[in-house]
Amino acid sequence: MKKINKPVWALPINSKLIRSGLSRKGYEKYIPYIFLLAASVSVITTVGIVLTLAGDALQFFRQVSLREILSTELAPLRASPAFGFLPIISGTIITSVIAMLVAAPTGLMAAMYLSEFASDRTRKLLKPVIEVLAGIPTIVYGFFAYSFVTPVLTKLIPTLGAKNALSPGIVMGIMIIPMVTSLSEDAMSSVPDALREGALALGSTRLETTLNVVFPAALSGIIASLVLGVSRAVGETMIVAIASGSSKNFTLDITQSMQTMTGYIVEFTSGDAGSGTVGYYSLYAVGLILFIFTLLLNVAAQKISKRFKEEY
Repeated sequence: MKKINKPVWALPINSKLIRSGLSRKGYEKYIPYIFLLAASVSVITTVGIVLTLAGDALQFFRQVSLREILSTELAPLRASPAFGFLPIISGTIITSVIAMLVAAPTGLMAAMYLSEFASDRTRKLLKPVIEVLAGIPTIVYGFFAYSFVTPVLTKLIPTLGAKNALSPGIVMGIMIIPMVTSLSEDAMSSVPDALREGALALGSTRLETTLNVVFPAALSGIIASLVLGVSRAVGETMIVAIASGSSKNFTLDITQSMQTMTGYIVEFTSGDAGSGTVGYYSLYAVGLILFIFTLLLNVAAQKISKRFKEEY
């Protein structure tokens, strides 16, 4: 490239350098607007979802009283339908709790091992293998729960039903493990080595350093990973639809069939609900409740992360 010794102001107006600079300034002024549009996609999508759900859910709430919604009787296809949402709300909560009882301890212990005990070579090998679980389609998890986990559990629990809440809850926990492990491991790895070295210099063992120094220092990211895992469990559809069944009875017996909010939506959207009926609008009401659940969980995750966030 030919070297230019003259200053820019001394170059002729038709110089290639001047023209390229002017043209570059011409399109660069549009770049912030393009970035703003890209950043607005998620906001516009969220607003569209809320308006879609709220508009049709309002039609349901106008026809069904709050007292009926909070009842335990759910029979949307009966001649005189009943729309008590407590059975599907309790089913969602119970399966999510089972999932987190599996995912939280397993995921956190895996994260501690990868962050504090594993060598670099082992970490590079194991972490991608764990994250492969996140790429398996949820419908495969559903058939795995129904065809493998349930028969195995039946040998241990003879009273376990063919469709139950325990089996999909356990498999959902397995599905969430990569999320908890990956996010928690990233949070622990971001803790400065000076804290570890100080604890070890004072005579702490590797396990004591992990539990008493690294874990509290990374608590913000760990709690966020657990809350996001709960949010993932609440919104899971195919696993519970296949393995949990469609029983709308209000029960706390995890060995029996239960229906979750997502399972209710899947069942009703198969064509049973006529357009414009109360049952049709109940789909949007359940979807709105589910949206509020996940929104509150995500807001809680952000609040908790800020509350326990450590500055180094």
